[in-house]
Amino acid sequence: MTALIPRPRAEVAPGAVHVPGWLTADEQRRLLDACREWARSPAGMRQTRLPGGGVMSVRTVCLGWHWVPYRYQRTADDGAPVKPFPAWLADLGRRAVATAYGHDGGYRPDIALVNFYDAEARMGQHQDKDERSLAPVVSLSIGDTCVFRFGNTRDRGRPWSDVQLESGDLFVFGGESRLAYHGVPKTLPGTAPPFLGLRGRLNLTLRESGLSPDGGAV
Repeated sequence: MTALIPRPRAEVAPGAVHVPGWLTADEQRRLLDACREWARSPAGMRQTRLPGGGVMSVRTVCLGWHWVPYRYQRTADDGAPVKPFPAWLADLGRRAVATAYGHDGGYRPDIALVNFYDAEARMGQHQDKDERSLAPVVSLSIGDTCVFRFGNTRDRGRPWSDVQLESGDLFVFGGESRLAYHGVPKTLPGTAPPFLGLRGRLNLTLRESGLSPDGGAV
């Protein structure tokens, strides 16, 4: 579907690139169907408990490596092996990086965190720093629009930029912005494209772990 008012591609910060409407409708449907399968038990979608006892409001399923605060492991919370990271998703990640930067830089993602936001879910400002690799993070949005707050690399305070990420949007951050603080202060319920039949927002973030199969550094 073509937007009434085209949204331009933008470099939000050095190395942080927003490409609106990057995923086609068919690609969004394929990712949604895949996410529904990945969400099933075992090693399915869960709410993550933080070390301080709090529980994240988003629900997450992991591929390739299972994220627990603040590290990765090969088994999910229920003791089942983490679901595999599919080759077709790695290909999509390489294409995303090439779109953002003009080349894929040999990108080899082996982790996906799939987060589901209902109308009340939020994500506080944080850094993606549990990987051994500083290769770019690829973020794909499906479903409801969100406000994505992209900040600086020093702390959770200003300056930051609030970007609306709609269904099908691509956001890549690497280089100088790889360790920028970022989060989702709110979603906009009921804004998902009707063709998806989805209530809520799915966000897939692809990363390079920098880990060997046994968990050591590559």
